Amino acid sequence: MGAALIIAATALFLYGAATNDAYRWSVYRKYLFDQRLLEGAWNTLQLTVYSMVLAILLGIVLAVMRLSPNPVFRSVSWVFLWIFRGTPVYVQLVFWGLFPTIYKNLQLGIPFGPTFFELNLQALSIPFLLAVIGLGLNEGAYMAEIIRAGISSVPEGQSEASTALGMSWGMTMRRTVLPQAMRVIIPPTGNEIISMLKTTSLVTAVPYSYDLYGIAVRDIGGRIFEPVPMLMVAATWYLVVTSLLMVGQFYLERYFSRGASRKLTTKQLEALAKAQAGTGGM
Repeated sequence: MGAALIIAATALFLYGAATNDAYRWSVYRKYLFDQRLLEGAWNTLQLTVYSMVLAILLGIVLAVMRLSPNPVFRSVSWVFLWIFRGTPVYVQLVFWGLFPTIYKNLQLGIPFGPTFFELNLQALSIPFLLAVIGLGLNEGAYMAEIIRAGISSVPEGQSEASTALGMSWGMTMRRTVLPQAMRVIIPPTGNEIISMLKTTSLVTAVPYSYDLYGIAVRDIGGRIFEPVPMLMVAATWYLVVTSLLMVGQFYLERYFSRGASRKLTTKQLEALAKAQAGTGGM
């Protein structure tokens, strides 16, 4: 009975949307494959990729600092996470948009001495770069916690056994810890990438207006006074790209889950260490 009600409600909604003139489906079809929107989708993908690369690299550094026995490293990492997780990403993007106004010039030199390098930020047009920095720094705080949780999920005995068998820190991380940690890291990282794709719609705060949302709604929709169909166009492209990312996430999760489904025994670790030593001696 419940399923029938859901199907009926869905059918009524779809029929109402199809017959509602406010959606302007003719405008939707006209602009769905507009070249400007394809360029906007490409710009959005670039924002997502560059921001996530910055976030992952920063997250690795912050995660290692959080796990470090050094209190200074732990404190710096904690303060970074506290600031960037505790303030809205939109506010942070507004700040980065105002960065050239706050810091008109960047100088590199000796304090109270000669200046070796000077850059006038106000003379540059770098909204794309500022958007990447703003999104990447904010996401880096969340990636740090994801990576730290993944590394912490691996039993300490695995690392201790690897070290006792003569493995270096890098080999221990590459062969023992990370393959098991990736099973924990990949799913939330995939979710963060999808979330980042949608968060790029906020870069208008920088302001950067050449993303998918900016071109569809603010540029085309504002000029032809048809915001509703252009919102539908933007939503369609977001759904298409998100669906592709979800497919990639599924296969990555399956791959790393299979690789980390079993833990290496002490004998296997010893054999791996001997094999590595033999390879190094050749």
